[in-house]
Amino acid sequence: MKTIVINIDKIYVPVKSVKNADDARVDALAEEFMETGKITPIRVRDDGKRYVLVNGVNRLAAMKALGEETIVAFLVRAVQH
Repeated sequence: MKTIVINIDKIYVPVKSVKNADDARVDALAEEFMETGKITPIRVRDDGKRYVLVNGVNRLAAMKALGEETIVAFLVRAVQH
């Protein structure tokens, strides 16, 4: 997988993912990032117009809460069903 740095405002978060966000987990991840400066990359796919979040809604929310403008992500391919 290719690792890229993406502007957070360029990431589309599907409604289903937003509903799975956990405020306590977001707070814990934000605190962990502030202590270590590290966070596991999220996973996104490129749909041709934007990046779509595949995995990592809590990590993305934590970085937004900290006022970060970019995030490291793994670029994955869309799975065809």
